Amino acid sequence: MAQSTEGYIDLKDVREDMDFETRLDLVSRGAEEIITRDELRAILESKSRPRAYWGFEASGMMHIGMGLVCGGKIKDMVEAGFDFTMFLADWHSWINNKLGGVLENIRLCGEYFKQCFTAIGIPPDKVTYCSASDLAAKREYWEQVVRVAKSVNVSRIWRALPIMGRGMDSKDLEAASTFYPCMQVADIFELQLDVACAGMDQRKAHVLARDVAEKLGLHKPTSLHTPLIAGLVGASKMDTTQYDENPELSSQISFKMSKSAPESSILIHDEPEAIRNKIRGAYCPPKEIKGNPILEISKYILLPWERSFEIDRPEKYGGPIDFATYEELENDYREGKIHPLDLKNAVAESLVKILEPVREEFEKHPSLLRKMEQLQITR
Repeated sequence: MAQSTEGYIDLKDVREDMDFETRLDLVSRGAEEIITRDELRAILESKSRPRAYWGFEASGMMHIGMGLVCGGKIKDMVEAGFDFTMFLADWHSWINNKLGGVLENIRLCGEYFKQCFTAIGIPPDKVTYCSASDLAAKREYWEQVVRVAKSVNVSRIWRALPIMGRGMDSKDLEAASTFYPCMQVADIFELQLDVACAGMDQRKAHVLARDVAEKLGLHKPTSLHTPLIAGLVGASKMDTTQYDENPELSSQISFKMSKSAPESSILIHDEPEAIRNKIRGAYCPPKEIKGNPILEISKYILLPWERSFEIDRPEKYGGPIDFATYEELENDYREGKIHPLDLKNAVAESLVKILEPVREEFEKHPSLLRKMEQLQITR
């Protein structure tokens, strides 16, 4: 999908008079998949304030895939006029044994996530924060969970379990794991969403929600999925578990940047030298495009956030060069016109710049980060 040349704006300056095509471009740019684009068009044509959400497991430190890819798309949707819910999935995280399966730790992580998203430019007054605990307190919600569970068979639920980050051949799972997909679907209905957003690793939950909606006569949610950024160490050293019947999607999930692999992730509050060191050691073979995490960061983060991408090379190696589109960068890299070290240096400096407000926020208000650093992060 073509990338818009416009970067992310300050949400304090959201426009109220945006035309339909601009709204559609904002919402769809950079998306890996929209199910379906015609439905999205109809929603935007008929509603000035459609409802959307993104659900987040509270599972550890926030990396750039979550903070900048997900956060960037949320900024797009808020700018396009969506009534957006940031869903902190504390019960889901508990079921999935995140942060030791301790609800107190999980809820602390949810508060840390709020601070992270605020720091990247999503003001709390522009979105609504809601937790799974808020829904779980209502009897009607659990009735919805049971209706969802009764509308599908066990094998369908089992096929959806990879949304929890578990492989398709997982055997030794707690019985509570089967609640997870039913709750995720019920969340969507309970929040009365027009659009459900997530990374590609969550598409099975959204497809399940669409199928269940047809069976129960409920509003069928449109779904929007963003790409998954590969971990810095490269595919050869990452997880090889099978997560999906589609080999390509399974590989994306296996190789994605993960909180549980800190050596392969860039955290949004990493210090500049840590960012430079991680990028310097990242997998980035000359002329190789597929599975190159440095190029993926350029494509899915730097160009959308910065509008252009400059590589500041010494004059003897060609001098500075500026790219307005990812296609230009990819072509030059494939042809060997860009040296991996020059690319890495430019990517590192751009990330340092983009993440400066986050570092400043946590320097001023370090309490939640310090508490998070004390927790045992589990996958």
